[in-house]
Amino acid sequence: MITILGPTASGKTPFAAALARRIGGEIISADSRQVYRRMDIGTGKDLDDYGEVPYHLIDIAEPGTKYNLFQYQHDFLKAYEDIRSRGVTPILCGGTGLYLEAVLKGYQLAPVPENKQLRASLEGKSLEELTQMLVELKRKNGTNMHNKTDVDSAQRAIRAIEIELFNGENQQEGAQIPPIDSVIIGVDIDREERRRKISRRLKQRLETGMVEEVKALLDSGIPADDLIYYGLEYKFVTEYIIGKTTYEEMYRSLEIAIHQFAKRQMTWFRGMERRGFTIHWVDAMMTMEEKVDEVLRLMRM
Repeated sequence: MITILGPTASGKTPFAAALARRIGGEIISADSRQVYRRMDIGTGKDLDDYGEVPYHLIDIAEPGTKYNLFQYQHDFLKAYEDIRSRGVTPILCGGTGLYLEAVLKGYQLAPVPENKQLRASLEGKSLEELTQMLVELKRKNGTNMHNKTDVDSAQRAIRAIEIELFNGENQQEGAQIPPIDSVIIGVDIDREERRRKISRRLKQRLETGMVEEVKALLDSGIPADDLIYYGLEYKFVTEYIIGKTTYEEMYRSLEIAIHQFAKRQMTWFRGMERRGFTIHWVDAMMTMEEKVDEVLRLMRM
């Protein structure tokens, strides 16, 4: 398998699609929000980038539900085994560090049920308070499992605490997911170039219907809190639509949040290297042909 990872706006998807065209591969997405149907602009699906290239694990869950890592591992394995059974090379592509690491390393996970009593006790606490609780729990459990890049709303922090408490109290055997051998390619984009692309892309998304997309989701009956749970675009745009912020406040806060998110993604990937993963970094500013050639060179080594 080939894995292509990188921060948001680094050009991962067109790179993976170009590589897939060259080698006849198929793409497995590793994005925690692109699994949801009708959440297209805000998650940056950019499906036109794939063209004729087959892709997997996009548009597989209903918005308003809470797709999780345990489900992702199983869905990934089905897609991976299906692609391999046809003699095709799978290309794992995405920026959700925990999803990437979980399938590459073969995390053994058990499904974590909802704890209504815990949720009631945590209701009303600030994101800062919840994050501190999570940090202390993780320290106590000796884990680095939960993806800090995704804990950007109170709901997500509560879910992370729920998972940590369950795993700390229950030593039940998880699913048998084997580690996957993969050549890992990281897209290295200059910080200022990344910031420029993020700002430009946010402006484009707002101009091409991102607010309308979130309105349509709300109008379909999905509660505002469920959209806020997904973080970033869905959190800030929903808060604007329901009148909690002005358009200018939403724009400014969302732009800052996406820049911070990209920085945390890079922190996660550097952490993967410290945890034993070899990531071959390629310059995002190389031509597409040069990037694909570099991957093929690495595969021959």
